[in-house]
Formats: sequence, structure tokens, C-alpha cells
Amino acid sequence: MSRLIIRKVAVLGAGVMGAQIAAHCANAGVPVILFDLPAKEGDPNTIARKAVEGLKKLDPAPLASRDRAQFIDVANYGADLEKLREADLIIEAIAEKMEWKLDLYAKVAPFVRPDAIFASNTSGLSIGALDEGLPESMRDRFCGIHFFNPPRYMALVELIATGRTEPAMLDDLEAWLTTRLGKSIVRAKDTPNFVANRVGVMSIMAVMHHTTRLGLGFDEVDALTGPLIGRPKSATFRTGDVVGLDTLAHVVGNMQATLSGDPWHAYFNNPEWLTALIAKGALGQKTKGGIYRKEGKTIVVFDPATQAYRPSAGEVAPEVLAILKNRNPAEKFAQLRASQHPQAQFLWSIFRDVFHYCAYQLADIADNARDVDFGMRWGFGWSQGPFETWQAAGWQSIAEAVKADIDAGLAMSAAPLPAWVFDGRQGVHTPEGSWSAADAAFKPRPALPVYGRQIYPEQVLGEAAPDMGVTLWENDGVRLWNLPAKDARIGILSFKSKMHAIGEEVLDGVLEAVARAERDLDGLVIWHEAPFAVGANLQQVAEAFKAGKFDLLEKTVAKFQQASMALKHAMVPTVAAVQGMALGGGCEFAMHASHRVLALESYVGLVEVGVGLIPAGGGSKEFALRAAAMATRTAGGDVFPFIQNSFQTIAMANVSKSALQAVELGFAKEADDIVFNAHELLHVALHRARALAESGWQPPLVQRAVPVAGRNGIATCEMMLINMKEGGFISGWDYRVARAAATALCGGEVETNARVSEQWLLDVERAQFVDLLKTEKTQQRILHMLETGKPLRN
Repeated sequence: MSRLIIRKVAVLGAGVMGAQIAAHCANAGVPVILFDLPAKEGDPNTIARKAVEGLKKLDPAPLASRDRAQFIDVANYGADLEKLREADLIIEAIAEKMEWKLDLYAKVAPFVRPDAIFASNTSGLSIGALDEGLPESMRDRFCGIHFFNPPRYMALVELIATGRTEPAMLDDLEAWLTTRLGKSIVRAKDTPNFVANRVGVMSIMAVMHHTTRLGLGFDEVDALTGPLIGRPKSATFRTGDVVGLDTLAHVVGNMQATLSGDPWHAYFNNPEWLTALIAKGALGQKTKGGIYRKEGKTIVVFDPATQAYRPSAGEVAPEVLAILKNRNPAEKFAQLRASQHPQAQFLWSIFRDVFHYCAYQLADIADNARDVDFGMRWGFGWSQGPFETWQAAGWQSIAEAVKADIDAGLAMSAAPLPAWVFDGRQGVHTPEGSWSAADAAFKPRPALPVYGRQIYPEQVLGEAAPDMGVTLWENDGVRLWNLPAKDARIGILSFKSKMHAIGEEVLDGVLEAVARAERDLDGLVIWHEAPFAVGANLQQVAEAFKAGKFDLLEKTVAKFQQASMALKHAMVPTVAAVQGMALGGGCEFAMHASHRVLALESYVGLVEVGVGLIPAGGGSKEFALRAAAMATRTAGGDVFPFIQNSFQTIAMANVSKSALQAVELGFAKEADDIVFNAHELLHVALHRARALAESGWQPPLVQRAVPVAGRNGIATCEMMLINMKEGGFISGWDYRVARAAATALCGGEVETNARVSEQWLLDVERAQFVDLLKTEKTQQRILHMLETGKPLRN
């Protein structure tokens, strides 16, 4: 089979999921045609067009850049079906009704190219039954492709084959989804609700059952089932509001209708309170109220006992909190089971019943235990999957405890645990692979070539430790290392500090690493797990100014600039592999690298004004250089128009909400690489460094004659600030800090269009930075940030 090329995607259905799937394809630079029903009057594409406009207003944003909406064309089933012939991949994403989907399939089938892939985004309907509605010619290229909501941010996509799906096509589709859309794939069996929703909804039903049984409040349960047990902040009932109570009810109803033989079937019922809320139109966030709602400034929660709302104040009992803080999983579960406190009994019960369910159903619902655990991590945001949690707590002791509760009639089902649970094993994940109950064997990870791009893939507990490379040199702040199996002559520089903050030890490490790379290597990649770097080590800064060591602080800023310039002017290419936050000094290091490889979800910005400072690690200088370069291409050569946007970006501490926005804001360049799957970041960065080295890398020359905006530029920026101050948008100290930023960007108090050196620009930004550090209000901002993690408006 030839390599899969997808030049255009068609999405059938412009509802919440369909429109957001289209948005994410557009994020990836794949043109999309978004179809829906023709409007009854006026523009026949009104439904799809409104959906595209709605994408620009949602938060979190489905579009990584508003500009990407231009790549979504709108169409309708009445007049535009011929356009389907343009699509290489067609994703059906209409409502979860079998008859509606089959009717649509009959309508569109004559317009689908023989080589196109046709897929359904169903969250739980039988793929085999949907396949029956297709002509024979389409069946080998049909499958399920279940995205989780919201599609841009949720990693999981479940792929579901029929007995007639072409295996090579499915492999190619998995590779495309992994690299192009950045997704994490689970191959699911064609069983109701597949893997993640099957376990996830069972978990929710267990929570609902034990909430009622033990008389707990919904807010109390959400306090228990969020980050304290490794689940998202939205916990359980808030998640229902986010997903939509009608959607949750539909998924539960699907399990009720299709799983009559499931030993837990009696629990697959929507509670009366849920049905009542839906009947009232209280569907959750989309209707501004569901289980929770806001009354004025107060968050209230529904109380099924009174059928009314009350203020939300869910708290965890101190004795239960103490148990949850125990870092020994075996002790923690033993203490939860032994405690008589209702909250502890609740937690033990929900874990026990999910462990029980997963073990009993593993053979039917998933190829192996790894797929279940990854499904819950990627689809529901759990920090550990159910089998990992069980294994970490001691496999056999938990198994015996679950069995004892089943025998005592305490579990939700009397179904016995499978025999393999008690075969002497220590768990289901081993260095050889993860347990497949259906095949009675440990199965290794998929061997598709695409996974060779993931040097450090996400792992489950118990897998073989990855190759951590060879250390070439390290200090307290950084580690310089390589991967001989990949490319021994490309060094990797990783920061070791908390949140990868940049202090003295990191600066010393960067300077030494660049020197060693120039001497011994062909290139240097800065990479570590997210965040990339959160900026300067404010704790070190605060200690220095408290001691009045401003000379030392100025030397540290000079060293910071020296490290940035070392990255920029190194005699080997330097590549910044950015994932997560790259703020302040982290952003400046990335800006100075020869090249950037950014994960799509990279949040990049110069945020120094939040602590009363300005960028002084070369960030202000870089914006001044870029403004000068752009000005030379215009007829008048005026620098200020190109400074203005940079000034607003710095003065407002704007942070990109994606790598695409990082390019728009000037923190990255059009030529930089944007990687949608963060696990491929290091692979791409190593190859980019090698390519730059092989192309005869030469660093840019240090600039000696840079035209700057000077006094006129500073004055123009001040006019903008005066208006903002008088309008109440900024404080007096915001004004002072922003004026310092303008001074640095405009090259200081010099004549307009004067030519200065790159070093002059560094000296100006450093002087402004240190002057601010000496002030009481900036020191207050720094201390407040250290104490609270929040900016101070003083």
C-alpha cells in the first residue's frame, strides 16, 4: 500500500465535536470541508458557517490561531455533496443515533472516492452495525475514529476496526493521527462505549452509587475525586457539567441498552435527579447551570435530598486528608479500607469496584491492560490508570481485599475475579509487555514505525526503563548528555532546577555546555520535560536585593545576556525544543537559539512586567533587532511601526496560547518547526540540529549598526501609556515599568534612527532592569509573586 497522504478532510456534522475536529485539522494545516444540513431559508450553509464563527469564541480555544479558521470551508448535504470527492479522509460526527448515521451514509456513499477513508466519530455505537450501512466498496476503508472532547487538547483517539477494515490502512491512519494531529492512539475492540468510556462511565456510576449510599454531597465528592487521587480538578460531578449532562445520560443509556449481560448492568441507570435536571434544561456549562451553577458571585451545587441548590463548600475530613497524603500506596489503601469514616469508605469503594470491573472485563473490552490505563490517562485525565494504581498498591494484597469484599457482598457485583488475577503475579505491566487477558500473554508496545519518533514515550508503571543517554558533563543546574543510539555528536542540554528556573547554576551550565559543544560536538539541543523554563530564579534575585547586592545582580544579568548570546552566536547550531511554558528568561533563551522546535501546546511570553521588571536576557534587544531588519525593507525605513507591536506584547505580558501564536507574537519564526505530538519533540530537534550542522552552519554576525527608534519612539510609547493610565487600565507603577520597556526597545535616549551596536542594546536593557530592581515597588511585586504565585498590582 502506498504512503497515506491526506490533503483534505471532510467532516460531516457541524455540532460541538464535528466543528472542533475540523478546527484541529485546520490547526495542523489540513484544509477541511465542514458539512451540515442546509438551512431552511437564506444562506444554505448557515449552520456550518455559524459553527465556524463559534469556534473563534470558545474557551479553551479549539483554534490554535484564529487565522486557521480560513482553512475550513462550509458546505451542506443538499447542494454540495460533490465536494466530498475532494476529501481523502471523511469523518462522520453527527448525533449518536444509529438510524440518523445510516441514513447519512446512504446519502453520501455515492460521492466518496474509492481510495478515501471513511470513519465515524461515534463514542460508543457498534462500528460493525454502522459498517452494515455502507456499500461493499467502502467497507475495507471504514473504521471508528473516536476523538475525545475537546479534540485539540485531549490526547486520546480510539481506533476501532471492523472485520473487513484493511489493516495497512488502519496502521497508516494511526501514524497520521499520531504525528499530524498529535494524538495518542488506543486500538479498541468493537464493544459498547469502547475502552475509555466503558471504564470511565462505570467509574462515574460507581461514584454516583456510593455517593448516594454513604449520603455524601456532590461538592464533597468532587473534593475527594479530583487532584487528591490523581484526577482532574473537575473531578466527577463538575466533569458531568463540562461534558454535558445530556451527553452523559446518553452514554449511560447506551450502556443500559447494549450491555444486558454485564454483571454491573443494574447500575447503568440515570439517577432520578439527573433525569430531572435534564428535563429542566439544566445541562451543565452549555446552559450555564447543571449540577453546579453560579448565583451572583456564589457557586451553588444541587442537593438531590432537597431538590434545590445550596452554596458549594465541599471539604475533605482531616483524617481522610492525612491518609491521602501518605506516599506509600499500599499503606494508603489499607488505611482507607480500615477507616470507618464515610469519605474513606467511599474512596476505597470506588477504587475497589473499578479494579473489579477492569479485571473482569479486560478480555472483552481491550487488547491489553496498557490500553485500559492509557485510555483513562489520555481520555479522562487520570494520572494513573486503574491497573497501574492497583499494581502500585501491591497486586496480591489488593486482589485479596477485593475478593473478600465480593464474598462479603460489599462490592457492586458478585461476579468473581478472573483466575489470572491470583496466579502469583505482581501486576499486569512488566518490562516484556502488558497483560492480555484474551490471549493470556504479555504484549509489547505496537511496533509501528511512527513510534520510533518517540524517544521517550509515555510509559505505564512497570515498563522497562528508557535509555537515559550518556552524561558528558553536568553541574548543579544542568546536564549535558547525548544518545549514542540516535546521534552521539548532537549534545542535549537539560536543566535540573525546579520548573527549570534559570539561576546562577543554570547560567554557568549553559555557558559551559556551549563551549563544550563548540569543542566536541556538531550541535546542541536544549530539551527536557515540560515546562521549558519559567524564567529567572526569583528566589535568588530576592535574596540578593534583600542583602543590597545590586552589583552582584547586575553581574548576574550580564551573565544571563552572555549565555543568551552564546546560544545565538555558537559555532555549532543550537536548537531549543520547547514544550509547555517558556516564560521570561526561558522565552529569551528560545529566542536566541539558532532554531526552535515547538510543541503545539507551547505557552511562550516575556512576562517580566508582572514582577515589575523588563526582559533583560536579550529579549528586548532581539525585538529591536527584528524591528530594524523589517524597517530596512520599507521605503521610509522607519523603525517605530515595527516596535509598536513588540512594545504592546511586552507591556501587556502577552503569552502565546499555542506555538502558532508564538510565531505571530514574534517569539518564534515562520521557519521554526511546530510539532503536534510532544513526544516527537526531541526526535525532530535532534534531526534539525543535524541538518543545520550538515548544511555548513555559521552563526549570525554580531550587529554593529542597528537603527533604533530612539527618543521619538519612547515618547510615542509614552503617549499610549498616558491614555491607558488615565483610562484606569494600568497603575502608575505599570506606567514606570512599561516606559523602561519602551526605552530598551527604542535603544535608549538617543536620536531617532541613530545606529547603535547589539551590545549597546544589551547595556540599555540591563541598566533599565537593574534600576527597576532597586525600587521598592518592584521588590514588593517580586516578593508577592514568590509568596502567592500571583502578580501584584501596586
